[in-house]
Amino acid sequence: MQKNAYYQTPKTKTGLTPNLWDIVAFVIILSIFAILALAAHRMHVPYQVGEPIDISLSPTALPQYAANTVLRMFIALFFSLLFTFIVGPLAAKNRQTEKLLIPLIDILQSVPILGMLSISVVAFIHLFPNSLLGPECAAIFAIFTSQVWNMTLSLYQSIRTTPKEFYETAAIFHLSHWQQFWRIEVPFAIPGLLWNTMISMSAGWFFVVASEAISVSNQNILLPGIGSYISVAINHRDLSAIFYAIIAMFIIILLYDQILFRPLLTWAERFNMTQTEENASSKSWIYILLIKTRWLKHIQTFFEAISEFLLNSRHLKLPALPRLVEIPAFPRLWIWIWNSLLLCSVFLTSLFLWNFVSATIPSSEISHVFYLGGITGLKVTVLILLASLLWVPIGVSIGLHPKMRQLVQPITQFLAAFPINLIYPLVVTGIVHFNLNVEVWSTPLMILGTQWYILFNVIAGTAAIPKDLHLVAKSFGVKRWLWWKKFALPAIFPYYVTGSMTAAAGCWNASIVADVLEWGNHKLIATGLGSYISQHTTTGDFPRIALGIAVMCFYVLTINVIVWRKLYNLSATRFASE
Repeated sequence: MQKNAYYQTPKTKTGLTPNLWDIVAFVIILSIFAILALAAHRMHVPYQVGEPIDISLSPTALPQYAANTVLRMFIALFFSLLFTFIVGPLAAKNRQTEKLLIPLIDILQSVPILGMLSISVVAFIHLFPNSLLGPECAAIFAIFTSQVWNMTLSLYQSIRTTPKEFYETAAIFHLSHWQQFWRIEVPFAIPGLLWNTMISMSAGWFFVVASEAISVSNQNILLPGIGSYISVAINHRDLSAIFYAIIAMFIIILLYDQILFRPLLTWAERFNMTQTEENASSKSWIYILLIKTRWLKHIQTFFEAISEFLLNSRHLKLPALPRLVEIPAFPRLWIWIWNSLLLCSVFLTSLFLWNFVSATIPSSEISHVFYLGGITGLKVTVLILLASLLWVPIGVSIGLHPKMRQLVQPITQFLAAFPINLIYPLVVTGIVHFNLNVEVWSTPLMILGTQWYILFNVIAGTAAIPKDLHLVAKSFGVKRWLWWKKFALPAIFPYYVTGSMTAAAGCWNASIVADVLEWGNHKLIATGLGSYISQHTTTGDFPRIALGIAVMCFYVLTINVIVWRKLYNLSATRFASE
């Protein structure tokens, strides 16, 4: 891994006197913290459930709403990263933990946002009574659930597919397990994790309307934010307000791309095995500004010293674990007991859910809901196949050209963040005006926000291919279909599996938004599991909400076990053998 020579820290004068770049950097940093602190202050105000919150459609209110939405998304992102760095390594390094955590993630990522809200909003309102902080925490939790699974699976996949020669190098230098994680596995995972973090932020934007305009049990809670602004604009059929919301979203995404993600991408190039001086082209004015500062350089040195102490401290050097063959019989007995308890808990939970649902819902309706799940599953399968055929070649082409990655990245971020609610006017008007079939023309809406998981992961996978492999393929004259079959597709396969699996789960989730189209007085409902859950969530019919969510979880978990889990194991085995 070579560092970008363009961004190596220049030999500037060091001292305690700040320079001009320090002043500019501190102004930017303090401005960001001041805006977020003001937005945080608005979260903790008195509030009673049922109390209306006025949402102004004036464009002058959008800066305040934008700050509120961005704060919620970054709080959710912080907890998503914390969850990722705890659960991802546990699942990748321990087989018994993997058997529990990965199916649990499969189930949780299949639970729709509205299902999460219907459960969490009541709990948080009781946790923070008479305060707006309860609905705020519910919205943040909903955004968290739209971000975290993709990031966790990305880190899990990267650790599982870390090249074995990296571990051999770690053994030569006698690195502890703690050092091995932070010096080998995390640097190898950073490029893919960073791309998945960007798409996870965009996924949060995709569901921002559902998370801020909460409609559960005939209760409507509008939290000040761009999502609630869009919801009110749709209800009032205000096209100018929707246009203002699109402009505001574009400005916000551009700002945090330039201030946060572009510098991180530039910094992450040092971990990219393909990075060489001739193909390093990512540029970030914030990164250049930071390396020209003087005071911030001292702060950076201070934190680097702390990190080096934490990495090299003998108290944190975890001892090597014995091999499985050396473990006596008792742990195996405990593993068997643990698996038995897990199966019993699953059985008892299923029995309780069946009794809860069957007490009020006839068996004919239950079978009908499984039929609706089959229809949604067929739609998801077709959409993932079509999206793969489209975005895999495009993603590989973008990943091979750093300048194209730099150009395409902010554009795809904006498109991935674009809530499909904003195109309801076009879709509903077109379906009604031309008398189109809502079953067919509403289906593409399911993939609009989730297809980018495939594209981003394919780009990350292509960018991570070592330069040596490119040279070998070129030396042997590997071209056309042979190049795809023997070189490109095997190299990006683990990343593609992560992106496709998350995109498929996102499609199931997005069906709740895509199957029910509203624009003013027009309401179009497509056949599928999404419309069933959406309608009963609005009316607060908890037995039918539970049935819809359970059926969705059943389909997603079954497909993951039969298809995606086998592909995951295949990719890990192939990379381990290489």
